Formats: sequence, C-alpha cells, structure tokens
Amino acid sequence: MAKPKTAFVCSECGGSSNKWQGQCSDCGAWNALSEIVLAPSASTENRRMGYAGQPAAAVVTRLDQVPQGVESRTEVGISELDRVLGGGLVDGSVVLIGGDPGIGKSTLLLQALDAMAARMPGLYVTGEESLAQVASRAGRLGLSLAGLHCLTETCVERIITHLMQAKPRLAVIDSIQTIYSEQLPAAPGSVSQVRESAARLVRLAKEQGISIFLVGHVTKEGGIAGPRVLEHMVDAVLYFEGESGSRFRVLRAFKNRFGAVNELGVFAMSDRGLREVPNPSAIFLSGSAMDTPGSIVMVTREGTRPLLVEVQALVDQSSLANPRRVSLGLEQNRLAMLLAVLHRHGGLAVFDQDVFVNVVGGIRVQETAADLPVLLAVLSSYRSRPLAEKTVAFGEVGLSGEIRPVPNGEERLREAASHGFKRAIVPRANAPRKGSFKDMEVIAVDRLSEALEAAE
Repeated sequence: MAKPKTAFVCSECGGSSNKWQGQCSDCGAWNALSEIVLAPSASTENRRMGYAGQPAAAVVTRLDQVPQGVESRTEVGISELDRVLGGGLVDGSVVLIGGDPGIGKSTLLLQALDAMAARMPGLYVTGEESLAQVASRAGRLGLSLAGLHCLTETCVERIITHLMQAKPRLAVIDSIQTIYSEQLPAAPGSVSQVRESAARLVRLAKEQGISIFLVGHVTKEGGIAGPRVLEHMVDAVLYFEGESGSRFRVLRAFKNRFGAVNELGVFAMSDRGLREVPNPSAIFLSGSAMDTPGSIVMVTREGTRPLLVEVQALVDQSSLANPRRVSLGLEQNRLAMLLAVLHRHGGLAVFDQDVFVNVVGGIRVQETAADLPVLLAVLSSYRSRPLAEKTVAFGEVGLSGEIRPVPNGEERLREAASHGFKRAIVPRANAPRKGSFKDMEVIAVDRLSEALEAAE
C-alpha cells in the first residue's frame, strides 16, 4: 500500500510546507506547524458540478453586459444589527461573527432567527450544544419555540444535505470551529477543516441563495481562530466587543462587501437577551462628571453615526525612571506622540509624570479626532482644574502643533447640541457658518496653543 502523503500546515496563517520546521516561512510564527494527511476534499467531478447536479461552466463576460440590479436585502428586525450589516441581510451572503466566550453571539443570532421566522424561514445548526440547551435558552429569552428549527450536527456534508432538503433562506452555523469534513482526516478546528468546511458552506450560499451566519471562536489575542483565509472567504466580518462586568455590548463591522465598514451597533445585555440601544451617546454620558479635572467629552464617529463619549486622563508624579503611558480605548503609541507634541508646542512637560488615559464605557476610538480631547484632558488633570461645563472637543493634532480638520464636523456639532452642550473647541476648517448653532459657542482654533488657551 502506498504511503499517504503528508504536509505540515501552519495553524496561524494556513501556509503549508513539505517538512517540519520551527518557524513558518510565510508568517514567521514559531512552533505553529502541525502534520496533516493530504486527501482530496472533493472529487474532480464534484468540483466541476454544482450542488444541483448541473455543470457550472464559466464564461468570460464584459462588465457592461452584466445586469446591475440592487442587491436584495431583508431587514432582520433588529435595527442595530441591520445598521452594522448595511441596511439588512443580503440574500446569499455569508457573515462571520466573532467574540469572546459568553459575550452574546448565540443569543443575538437566536433572536435574529426569531425576528425573521415569519418572513424568512431559518435553521439553527449547533455543534456545541444539545437541542435541550438551545430550547432552554430560547425559552429564557421569551422567543417563540414553534418558529425556531434546530439541528445538532457537525459533519459539513450532512449539514449541506439537510440544508438542501429543508431549503431555508437563513442558516446559522454555531460554530465553524466544530464543523468537519469526512473527506479530511484532520481533527475539527484544525486549519484544513475550518478552511474546507467554510469553503463548502460559502459555495452553497452563493449557489442556492441561502444567507448564512458563521459563529467563530477567537484566540487569546482577540482574532478569529483558524486560518486568516476564513475572513477573506466570507462577505462580512463582525466582532462582538464588551468589557468584563459591563452589560453593554458593541457589534462592529470590520469587513462588509455590501455596506460600510467600521459601522457600530450597541446592545445591552439583560435577563431577556440583548436589547438595542438606539441612543448610545446618552448611555455613555449617563455617569459622566463634567466638573471633574481630567474629564472631557469628545464627538467620535463610528460608521455613519456620531457618538459622544467621555475621555478621562490622570496625570500623577512618577516614582519610576521611565514614567508610564497607559491608554485604554486609544492607541498607546499615539498617546506618547501627543505628549511629545504637547511638550514641544504647548509648553507642558510631563516627562516625569505617569499619564493614564481612558475612554469611558469600554468603547474603542480608532480615529484621530480624539487627539485634541486627549490633550485637553491631560492639561486639565495636570493643572487640577476642570474644563468649562458642557464643553466638547474634537480635532486631529499634527506634529507641528497644527489642529487639522476631521470629516463631518457639522454633524458632530449637531449631535453635541442635541445633548445640551453649550461650548465646542474644534478645528477652524470644521467651524460652521455664522448663525448655524445659535445656542452653542463654537471656538475655532488653528494651533494647539490656541486650543490650550481656550480651555483655560
């Protein structure tokens, strides 16, 4: 009998090698190569044939001959999820949802299946729980058990057979790391199994028009477990985020072929499941203390939505040779750069001080509009003087001390005005026309020194 062919596959990137080596030549990860037995994932005939048994012939087509219709969308019925998806679920799309254990991925998808049961028949496929556990959770959430169909299965071939027979329009696979193919000898959750199972499900979704949600496990670093190619195969990648001990959950889109990326949906976890938060600014500001030194409110923008969040800074005398620079919700390297700009162009030296910066509410700010609020909060904490009441700020700070504009300045000011703020420090290029905001004093600045003077 011929010896079976083997290969060594990297668990981080999915790259393969003919022999074992300590470091992956593709991604540089150490001790990540594991041996697998090579076997054909599908016959040559199956690769040429669609699931319906008809030849799938490829034809070269000019783009001007392709009908350009608007993709068919179906609203889930959960507005925050619809917002992150780009306005609803596209027929035949594959969406990957990742997040920490227990953060609410299965709960959200069960609620989505229940909300769409009357308009879009669905099937919940679980590889981690029994039917009794799923039914018990649905009962605790107050969902209609009669409208939910569930299947306990981990073999991708049998899952595809059930989907072809039941013909649902929506399917949830919980989770992709538990699914395996009988054509491969590797264990479930391995690189080859995750890649092959996801590829078959994506192909089924495109050929049959079934919308599929894939639940993905995350690693200790916070990324989706398995090969990176998994995120390339799907149409949208959503991440569930939330601080431990907080009841608020943030659903963020990192990839979306049918909508905007970096869109944000906010939920609150309750005993009846996830509840939508239509006005997250009010939630993030509910416990803010405006008259406290080191605190300021900034207007950030997540996707199409402006958000008001509180930024806090604490500056304290350091007893270490290298003072600490700690930031939560902001990039730490950018904080070090901003403190250098503050010293060079603002005349405030904090090289012997520990500086701690935190974005309240567990939200992560990834745009440069947080530069000016961070420096104003540091100044307020250093001088132990609170900023003027009902003050907001936003703006990017350059290395030469200039205050650069940020997108959608008037929309940010309008959001701040709707929550009762009376004063705003903004870049001059973002200043609105005179008379646009009669109840708000808008201070336009060009340099960091001007902003520091306006904050005093």
